[in-house]
Amino acid sequence: MDRRLALVTGASAGIGAAFARIFASHGYDVALTARRADRLETLAEEIRMRAGVETLTIPADLARAEAPQDILDHLAANGRVVDALVNNAGYGLPGAYANTSWKDQQAFLQVMVTAPCELAHKVLPGMVERRFGRIVNVASLAGLIPGSAGHTLYGATKALMIRFSQSLHLETADQGVHVTALCPGFTYSEFHDVNGTRAQISASTPPWLWLGADEVAATGYEAVEANRAVCVPGAPNKAIAAFTKLIPDDWGLALMASQGPKFRKM
Repeated sequence: MDRRLALVTGASAGIGAAFARIFASHGYDVALTARRADRLETLAEEIRMRAGVETLTIPADLARAEAPQDILDHLAANGRVVDALVNNAGYGLPGAYANTSWKDQQAFLQVMVTAPCELAHKVLPGMVERRFGRIVNVASLAGLIPGSAGHTLYGATKALMIRFSQSLHLETADQGVHVTALCPGFTYSEFHDVNGTRAQISASTPPWLWLGADEVAATGYEAVEANRAVCVPGAPNKAIAAFTKLIPDDWGLALMASQGPKFRKM
């Protein structure tokens, strides 16, 4: 195929769907993967009609260890390689760590860390060989601020993805591959509906802290094209990230202890 291909995980809604639309608008064919096949097909048809590019849908659950390789095998069977990868799939796991099951935490780590790292590892050699590649790891502002009680591994996984992206960015800087960690704050999407915190967070956060998924994805696309290692969308989020770097760790933890219950479910 003449057109490059962008693979977007968690593409059925929110930031993932927005990324799929943006890459398609820039002439990429798009491969969409998520658990909800019906949502993927609806989005694929919309993108085909609007952008005139090829779309592939690959229903998959990244909590399955086999899923990353299955996705890439499906693309290979269709004669396609990945030129751009958006590791967007993710969710929150509410509750105190001791009150959750290890099975749930293990699946969470598979989706949030192992699957995106595996996908990046497997598509990177081809990108380097072709001297072109784009990798966006959708992290979070939570990876740049002190941890809080509840959703115990969420911030930790996002911090890992940020450091991973920075290292990969340096490793590929002269090989035509751009790597960016996108760190949004509160974003209008289905994320908080899925984990049951929508009402809690809406009642405790001002509207000016929120961004739309389209705006977040557009900022992320611009950042990876410019090859910026870390991108924090929105002035309030940039200010929060900068502030937490400046204060002592114990102050940061005290702040999260007082404010965390507003947006973390125990």
